[in-house]
Amino acid sequence: MRAARQAERPRLLAVAAACALVFAILAMPARPQDAVLAGMARFPVELALIAGLLAALPRNSSVMPALRVIFTGLLGIAILVKCADLGLYASLNRPFNFAYDLPLLHAGWMLASGTSGTFAAVLYLLGGTLALAAVIAAIWWATGVFARLSARRTVPMLAILLIFAAALALTGRASTATSNLLATHVSAARSAQEQIAALEVEARSDDVADDRPLLRGLAGRDVFLVFVESYGRSTLENPLYAASTKSALAELEQGAERAGMEIRSAYMTAPMVGGQSWLAHASVLSGLWIDSQGRYRAMLASSRRSLMALASDSGWQSVAIMPAITMAWPEGSYFGYDRILAKDDLGYRGLPFNWVTMPDQYTLSAFERLVLDEPARLPVFAEIALISSHAPWTPIPQLVDWDAIGDGTIFNDQARSGDSPETVWRDRDRVRTQFGLSIDYALRTIASFIERRSQERPAPLIVVLGDHQPATFVSGDEENRDVPVHFIGDRATLDSIESWSFDEGAVPGPGAPVWRMDTFRKRFIDAFDAPAQEETESDEPA
Repeated sequence: MRAARQAERPRLLAVAAACALVFAILAMPARPQDAVLAGMARFPVELALIAGLLAALPRNSSVMPALRVIFTGLLGIAILVKCADLGLYASLNRPFNFAYDLPLLHAGWMLASGTSGTFAAVLYLLGGTLALAAVIAAIWWATGVFARLSARRTVPMLAILLIFAAALALTGRASTATSNLLATHVSAARSAQEQIAALEVEARSDDVADDRPLLRGLAGRDVFLVFVESYGRSTLENPLYAASTKSALAELEQGAERAGMEIRSAYMTAPMVGGQSWLAHASVLSGLWIDSQGRYRAMLASSRRSLMALASDSGWQSVAIMPAITMAWPEGSYFGYDRILAKDDLGYRGLPFNWVTMPDQYTLSAFERLVLDEPARLPVFAEIALISSHAPWTPIPQLVDWDAIGDGTIFNDQARSGDSPETVWRDRDRVRTQFGLSIDYALRTIASFIERRSQERPAPLIVVLGDHQPATFVSGDEENRDVPVHFIGDRATLDSIESWSFDEGAVPGPGAPVWRMDTFRKRFIDAFDAPAQEETESDEPA
């Protein structure tokens, strides 16, 4: 009997392995920048609590199984939370919020399957699921090791205490980081609900009067609002990209001059970095600060009218050109578009550029063919999403003869060229090089399009802006969320924004104005809406 009981007791090696496993989970960082020895070399107080409680209880205690389930579940949740945070910090530079970020799982799946293929994405998902199951099983085993310890058996307890003491002696610090992290996430989820409620109140108090036609200073003129994917301030300030971006902007400026137009430039602050472009679009169009999926959903349910809806009511045909929309998009009805041209509506028959459904030149060519060249049309107020600068940034399209674009099959050889995303993404420097090339392509495509439409009269007002900074490992900046914004039009039109003090030309300087994106809607309407008093005075007899 005594031999059997001794055999039931865990060996010292098993105790050490159980401690090491739980230590690793508790010390695991939640941000990529914390994955350094100094940040992880802290003794987790939770390890002593888990091991001590399980060892202190009698083996046959009725609460032992429940306690093991609780500790296994909490440690499993901690792993999931930390993995979610690591993923979002790497891509969006913020933590995961369980109140509104669950839809990002689907977005992540779409990106993975689009860049690596469905088969590879399934393998990644299966591998991750199996790895998580293996870790959960290992945690359950570790709690069993602690549960088989007995306070009456001094040798194992002394051994585990020595391990704790050695860890404390080596690190000199203790930590409750994992407990704090879980508590922070619970608090953040609650706070998110409060923010959503606050946005609903904010949306109702609109500072734009929509009881009459707006934007009278632009009457009869086309307006293009062009979002360039991942076009952030870093493309002008990071030495990796600055030279090529400024060269492309110089071509944009020259093209505008040849078309009889000028450029004014500044910066806008996006509500996020790295992804979720729809939050930037929503902030610009609604005049609300949409920095989370929860606030986005609240905006969709609100009575706030978007800039596109206001333009439609004021005499424009409001159009959305959305080459990245590949499925049903019920959210589009909120924005008040008269027409939505998604991926399948644009007529592209060429091969995709991995995740990117079509090159930017084709998107603008389809916009020209399907919208601008329609006979007897209304003036167009268009929101255009250019996506060639979206990850994985391979292959990079090249400009072709506009008149030869047709259904897009001319791009097939380009879509087959270059290295695969798997090859490119093995080398961080290569990823950055490809990103810079994609921005260069997007800006040169816009420059070519503007010159192509140079005979249009009256000249359109074209607003080109980034949607957000790229992921921080690409931008090299963990803090800045600014994106360039360029107003391109004839001098008379740009005189309306003279008071904004934007920099002349296509390259905003370091001291150029910086606005938050949610201020755009109000400022834009005020600048291009002739005061009612002037209209009244002009009606009076001389």
